[in-house]
Amino acid sequence: MPQASRVTATPAEVDLSVQLGRLRLRNPILVASGTFGYAREMEHLVRLDSLGGILPKTITLQPRPGNAPWRTVETSAGLLNSIGLDNDGVDAFIGHHLAYLRTLQTAVVVSIAGKSSDEFVELARRIDQAGGATALELNISCPNVSGGVDFGTDPAMCHQVVSGVRDHCDLPILVKLTPNVTRIADIAQAAAEGGADAVCCVNTVLGMAIDWRNKRAMLGNTLGGLSGPAIKPIALRCVYQVAQSVDIPIVGIGGIGTIDDVMEFLAAGASCVQIGTANYYDPTVSERLVHELPAAIAELGATGVGDVVRTVR
Repeated sequence: MPQASRVTATPAEVDLSVQLGRLRLRNPILVASGTFGYAREMEHLVRLDSLGGILPKTITLQPRPGNAPWRTVETSAGLLNSIGLDNDGVDAFIGHHLAYLRTLQTAVVVSIAGKSSDEFVELARRIDQAGGATALELNISCPNVSGGVDFGTDPAMCHQVVSGVRDHCDLPILVKLTPNVTRIADIAQAAAEGGADAVCCVNTVLGMAIDWRNKRAMLGNTLGGLSGPAIKPIALRCVYQVAQSVDIPIVGIGGIGTIDDVMEFLAAGASCVQIGTANYYDPTVSERLVHELPAAIAELGATGVGDVVRTVR
């Protein structure tokens, strides 16, 4: 008896749209917070409306001067950073940056970080009321500020901040997780139970660099976050483990710079990805990946992004 032929799609027929809870994106390629400025800086290099979404630099309630230099150190396969959430605060963001971001023809996911659950709620409320944001990313996992990972390492605290924001804000909520924990799945479950629309895996891996001749740490804050190709295997592992534990969508982050990287994260369990460190050495990489993705999906005989997600055996 002849076998039924497999339904295939040409690259032009592939559906790139993805659904992250209440957030719908035209495609799964986003740019990570802290690596793309406030988008205005990149508009002459990238067609911003070709991307699935943009995450501006993380904002806090009050202005932050950031950490002392050095703030970045290149490594053999990545980048150590200890910026310290340097930003002008939410008032400046709403007054100066949000008007421009409202004009963009793509999703704008605003990254926020607070020192307390109440600060997260206040930031979310103000961004929601100002209008122009498509969703929020709760940065509960920054490793280079005091208390930056507290909400991302304790399931109860994670649940508290996510549920608090969900109760006081109508925007979809993404929660950015840290790999610097024993069981990342526990934190992901807490975020899901708190009402997160999706979790983002992962923020940077805690690391350091040393100038042994001068007997000092190279980063002004001593420790910093490692990103880039060096952390990709860790990020893939985290995505895979979280995908086994929660039903909500996952955003993959960590060392993504090629179409193979994107496809690996989708197969591991991510519904979309954020491009971070690669923006520094190839500012046009995100747009190129959008163009390359349909052919990679069609190569598998798949008709959409969802056909690839969580397919690793």
